[in-house]
Amino acid sequence: MPLNAATEAARLSIAPMMDWTDRHCRLLHRLISRRALLYTEMVTAPALVRGGARHLLEFDPAEHPVALQLGGSDPGELAEAAAMGAERGYGEINLNCGCPSDRVQSGCFGAVLMESPDLVRRICAAMIAAQPVEVTVKCRIGVDGQEPGEALPRFLDAVQEAGVRRVIVHARKAWLQGLSPKQNRDVPPLDYPLVLAMKARFPDLHLSINGGVESLDQAEALLARGLDGVMIGRAAYQRPWDILGRADARIFDENSAPRRPDDVVDAMRPYIAAHLEAGGRLAQVTRHMLGLFAGRPGARLWRRVLSEEGARDGAGLEVLDRALEGPRAAAA
Repeated sequence: MPLNAATEAARLSIAPMMDWTDRHCRLLHRLISRRALLYTEMVTAPALVRGGARHLLEFDPAEHPVALQLGGSDPGELAEAAAMGAERGYGEINLNCGCPSDRVQSGCFGAVLMESPDLVRRICAAMIAAQPVEVTVKCRIGVDGQEPGEALPRFLDAVQEAGVRRVIVHARKAWLQGLSPKQNRDVPPLDYPLVLAMKARFPDLHLSINGGVESLDQAEALLARGLDGVMIGRAAYQRPWDILGRADARIFDENSAPRRPDDVVDAMRPYIAAHLEAGGRLAQVTRHMLGLFAGRPGARLWRRVLSEEGARDGAGLEVLDRALEGPRAAAA
C-alpha cells in the first residue's frame, strides 16, 4: 500500500487490541468501513524470529489497509520481524511503545520503552533500513515518574530523528508500578492538550490521538483541532457499526451509502462458511460480532443466541440465522 494511502487511512484507525483485533475481527471491520486503517494484535518479534511463528502474520488481503504491530526491544530482531511483515504484504509496520502489561514489561518492551528513547531511535532506524514499508510508532505520553511534558517531546525527537513520520499517542501516562493493564486504560487522566501541543511543536509529524474516544463526534472534533488522525479502541470493538458504519462518509467524505448491520452479517456468511469448512469454530468469528446491533431493537436476542449457541460443538450458520431473527423482526 503506498505511503499516501496509509497516511490517508490513518485519519481514522482502529487500535491494536490483544485477543480482540484478530483477522476475523479485522475482516468484520473492513466490511463495515472500506477506508479506516486496521491494526493486528501485537505480534512479538521473538515469536517470529526465534519461534518461527509465521502463522501470526496471516491475514486476508481484503483487510487492506492493514498494519502489523510488533513488540520487542532488540533492534536486529525487530528489523528482521519488520522485513517478514513487509514480505507478507502489510502496508505499515508499527512499533508498540505503549502496552503496559506485565508480560510486556518483563520482556523490556511496550510502554517501558518510553524510558529509553535512544534505544527506540536505534530500533526504528533498523526497522526502516531493513524493509521498504512505512514504520510507525504507538506510544504513551510517559510512564511512572516521568513528566509527560518533558518525556513525550524527547521521545518524539528520537523517533523523528530515526526517520519515523507517523506516531499514534495514547494520551495517558502508563503506570507500570501500581496499576493493572486494565486500570491503565482508564485510571490515568487523559491529556489531550499535551498531544495537541505536540502537533504544534512537531508540525512535520503525522500525529494521531488515542484514548477515551467514544464516538465519531469526538473524532471529528479532534481532527478539527488540528490532529492528523484519531485511533479508536474499545468503542469500535464493542459498537462496531456505530463507529465504522458512517465513518467513510463523515471522516473520509465518501458518498457511498453504508451497509446496514444485517447486510454486514450477510456479507460475513461466505467467510464464516469457509472458516467452518476449514475446521474452525463458529464462535471464533461471531464473538467479534456481538456488538454489531448495539443500541438497536433485537440486540439482546442477537447477543444471547450467539453467546449461548455459537460456542457449541458443531454450531453453524443456522445459529446466525436464529440470532438475526431478533433484529429483523424488530425492523419489520
